[in-house]
Amino acid sequence: MIEKRKSIMKVIFVILYLILTVSGLILMKKGGNAGNIQLNNGDIAFSINWVSAIGFVCYICSFLLFTRMVIMFDLSYIMPLTTGIVQILSLVASSVVFKESISKQGIIGASIIIIGLIIMNYKKV
Repeated sequence: MIEKRKSIMKVIFVILYLILTVSGLILMKKGGNAGNIQLNNGDIAFSINWVSAIGFVCYICSFLLFTRMVIMFDLSYIMPLTTGIVQILSLVASSVVFKESISKQGIIGASIIIIGLIIMNYKKV
């Protein structure tokens, strides 16, 4: 029972990480403001619009989750898995949200990533 609960928590961590990472990227781009840093008389001022700020917070939270996931999983497993999924989700989200076109090379690249993830997770008989 405890092992099942731990497995469910691991899946929840990964899903939350993926959502926060892709949301952070999309919101930062949608906000269109990387932030403005100014130095006046020894004071530092930083300004950013609210959409970019929410994206930044999402991305920081995803980073904190990832540091926890590195402890929970083998790094050689979780890094390629989450990176591949983030790449594909970002490709799809940019197409939906920003109406960016997906090129043939993008489709081929995403297909190679998916095949790699399947091969990586294929259980040996």
